[in-house]
Amino acid sequence: MKYVSLLLLCFCMYTIAAAQETFPVNGVSDVRSDQYAFTNATIVKDAQTTWQNATLVIKHGKIIAAGTNIAVPKDAVVIDCKGKYIYPSFIDLFSNYGIAANKSAGGGDFFNYINESPVKGAYGWNESLRPETDASKIFAADNGKAEDLRGAGFGVVLSHRQDGIARGTGTLVTLTDERENFAMLKDKAAAFYSFSTGTSTQDYPGSLMGAITLLRQTYLDAQWYKSRPVTEGTNLSLQAWIDNQSLPQIFEADDKWNDLRAIKIANEFGVQYIIKGGGNEYQRMEEIKAAKAAYIIPVNFPAAVDVEDPNDARVVALSVMKHWEMAPLQPGMFEKANINFAFTAAGLKSPGDFLANIRKAIENGLSPAKALDALTKAPASMIGAYDKVGSIEAGKLANFIITSGPIFEEKTVMYQNWIQGKSFVLNENGWNDYRGNYTLTVKENNQSKTYTVAVNGTPDDLSATLQPLGDTVKHDIKFAVNGKMVKLNWSLKADSSKLTSLTGLISSDKVWLGNGYSGNGNALSWNMQYVSAYTEKPDTAKKEEKKEVVTAKVMYPFMGFGWAEAPKQEDMLIKNTTVWTSEQEGVLQNTDVLIKGGKIAAIGKNLNAGNAKVVDGTGKHLSAGIIDEHSHIAATGGINECSQSVTAEVRIADVINPDDINIYRQLAGGVTSAHILHGSCNTIGGQTQLLKLRWGRNAEDMKFANWDGFIKFALGENVKRSFGQRNNRFPDTRMGVEQVLIDAFTRARDYEKLGAGKRKDLELEILLEILNKKRFITCHSYVQSEINMLMHVADTFGFKVNTFTHILEGYKVADKMKAHGAAASTFSDWWAYKMEVQDAIAYNAAIMQKVGLIVAINSDDAEMARHLNREAAKSIKYGNVTETDALNMNTINPAIMLHVADRVGSIKVGKDADVVLWNESPVSVYAKAEKTIIDGIVYFDIEKDKQMQQQIAAERNRLIQKMIAAKKGGSKTTPATVTFDVVNECEIDMQHSHSIWRP
Repeated sequence: MKYVSLLLLCFCMYTIAAAQETFPVNGVSDVRSDQYAFTNATIVKDAQTTWQNATLVIKHGKIIAAGTNIAVPKDAVVIDCKGKYIYPSFIDLFSNYGIAANKSAGGGDFFNYINESPVKGAYGWNESLRPETDASKIFAADNGKAEDLRGAGFGVVLSHRQDGIARGTGTLVTLTDERENFAMLKDKAAAFYSFSTGTSTQDYPGSLMGAITLLRQTYLDAQWYKSRPVTEGTNLSLQAWIDNQSLPQIFEADDKWNDLRAIKIANEFGVQYIIKGGGNEYQRMEEIKAAKAAYIIPVNFPAAVDVEDPNDARVVALSVMKHWEMAPLQPGMFEKANINFAFTAAGLKSPGDFLANIRKAIENGLSPAKALDALTKAPASMIGAYDKVGSIEAGKLANFIITSGPIFEEKTVMYQNWIQGKSFVLNENGWNDYRGNYTLTVKENNQSKTYTVAVNGTPDDLSATLQPLGDTVKHDIKFAVNGKMVKLNWSLKADSSKLTSLTGLISSDKVWLGNGYSGNGNALSWNMQYVSAYTEKPDTAKKEEKKEVVTAKVMYPFMGFGWAEAPKQEDMLIKNTTVWTSEQEGVLQNTDVLIKGGKIAAIGKNLNAGNAKVVDGTGKHLSAGIIDEHSHIAATGGINECSQSVTAEVRIADVINPDDINIYRQLAGGVTSAHILHGSCNTIGGQTQLLKLRWGRNAEDMKFANWDGFIKFALGENVKRSFGQRNNRFPDTRMGVEQVLIDAFTRARDYEKLGAGKRKDLELEILLEILNKKRFITCHSYVQSEINMLMHVADTFGFKVNTFTHILEGYKVADKMKAHGAAASTFSDWWAYKMEVQDAIAYNAAIMQKVGLIVAINSDDAEMARHLNREAAKSIKYGNVTETDALNMNTINPAIMLHVADRVGSIKVGKDADVVLWNESPVSVYAKAEKTIIDGIVYFDIEKDKQMQQQIAAERNRLIQKMIAAKKGGSKTTPATVTFDVVNECEIDMQHSHSIWRP
């Protein structure tokens, strides 16, 4: 056996091969031994197994043996690792290492529609779908970036081109500095997806709901393409999609709600996604756990916001501050929930922050064993590579890191990262512990001087003192070791320029030899011999730093006015109140209403409460909850899919955002249900979703169960878009709008006639539902000629227009609408905001009602929905409607339009307990909602709201002070940016405005 020092090892290390076996030798062959034995180490095989005083043997880049009582091969290079730890190198499953970004230009502009992919070849129609991308064919090793990743402990990454909705396959590579042939472990290791269109130049999809629909349609198309239909020819994209399904499927969701959207798609098509999360999943752990998906979670915890200036603090949302505090809890919460997860360094500005953030997660509940598992075995197992990497076992790649101590301890130093049997030195200092007491002898002009040298500090950061023999004074000196070389510098004279400088090498165990110069410039020779061990004296004055453990609670939603505990359904008796029934009984004075099991159980006088909670309604008014027939709140990722004139395939249901503060604001205005519509830039827009405003619940829980599906149509200026100088999307005229409708329904009838084996088209399937009276239309409309046109098209194809919304010229055609069977959902008094509405009048609603139409007053505006009761009351002035008829425009009338009047919209025994208790008549300008109740659950209470405002103020102050303290303590900070509404302490979200024009 031969023993070598660390320094010699670093210079003489032989890699897996000097050249590939199939490549010619260009020069003199240089084949050396590549077998190494690491002895006397603490070897952490995996998160469950640790061997003390163990040996690791590697050869040809692989592990030959590991454990205790391992025989050291006689021709092995032996490396003594006494006092050192050996761990498996880390694995990152979400990386773009070695993959150049796509050079395609950005997407088309808002008015210049690009419908087909510009990519040449037998590929699919949409540029955001790139399943044919093969990362192994574009991978190019980058030693500079690899060095950064190696320094963080990584040995293997799964790399892919992070561009598009379907991104193709990723390649599993090591971080060696060898050529790509040696680095690549699996050419196709996983398939990748996201909701982002990336660098696609096409306009479709232009929204999150469009991206979701494109994914769903592509799954269906791939199933159909397996039969190789002659009508499709060759489609390399669909074939690649099909081929990729046998690989692990990784979906970049990056947000708690997007996680669940992706999982819903996976469940629909029988796929198992590994979800790359966004770090905010802890905010909905119940839903995340129930999804039963494996996760790749980032540790790019947010920095504190710089809020020392009160003006800056004022504009930072409570949710932003709480996320800063609570994000490090997520890994520990995943472990507690028994969710399988791996870590990724994605999102970090520097890989050097990675381990520090893992430690922060450990301080906040994550066990070190689970942390190691999430960096090694878990990621390897997720992609079927645990036979190659992820632990220290015979037969696996020699990928391991050597450290000074337990890997997650703050003072631990990583010395080396071995990848495929090749050493990469991360820190040369500290491998050997040179601390101790020495005798230094210096010869100058044949005369010797003796000193005592005490070397202390830490193994990787040494310091020393020098004391001349016979002297009582110790002098601080510079003492630096680099590999085998040592340098000593000192001056014992008042003139600091008179510096003695020694340089030398270690000749044997802690014996140093060298030469140098005295402060007088004379040549010196010296030696320094080890005398005794260094004894670290405890610092009694030093107090151990206490790590703060976060104990804050998650709020639902995770923002101001969220609740820590869900409001519960309760039986209640509202006594002695004025009841606006919205039924034939009209307004009942001094009446009781009993709510049991979320339903209205009884209406009458002097009802027996039983065990129900009693609410005194004296002097107050009880009405059915307001139903907003036309709303755009609580949706995310774009309310319009503007890219095509017919987008019946997209669904608002896919993009419900339960965290929208407008839900709470509208509860405060007495709204209990809202019909969330697609925007108005399409002739045939997307499918709508009726919600109950169950604040704090998830998207699925908010959906109104078992209601007839609706869809949004639109007419007029928003559809033809003649304002765009470069608009090339059909139609350009109002005549063209009619032809789009005729063509769409003609295609749907033709599609219906196709036999078995036809390609399932999500767009045409929905149009057929309309034709077959299974889906119903609410149509954006203004001008009487277009209203007549749509009714004519509907009559021609045998269906009805359920609701004309906006309908500001409805007073002109109310008789025709009644004959057709349409209802009207309108504004109270909007007019003159564009040419189409010059003929709008405030008497419109009253006139249509007197003709016999079902009329509702809607908002189409998040702010207006907070006072829809007052909007309806305007028709009392403009049109002389009764107070009850005015209120009905907010309650029973929209319920009838939406086909849910059997359950909501009035106070009637057996209906859902969706009611509002007002302090005044609900059509009074002084009316305030004191309690808004849905299904017998109080979701808004005006008194509780006051308490919550105080709690929000106190919590904000606590977090502001904590952020200021973090900054003063040296933590990194980020500048404050506006993220909330100053008045309400809640996030601004302007994406809900459904178009840049007035609707």
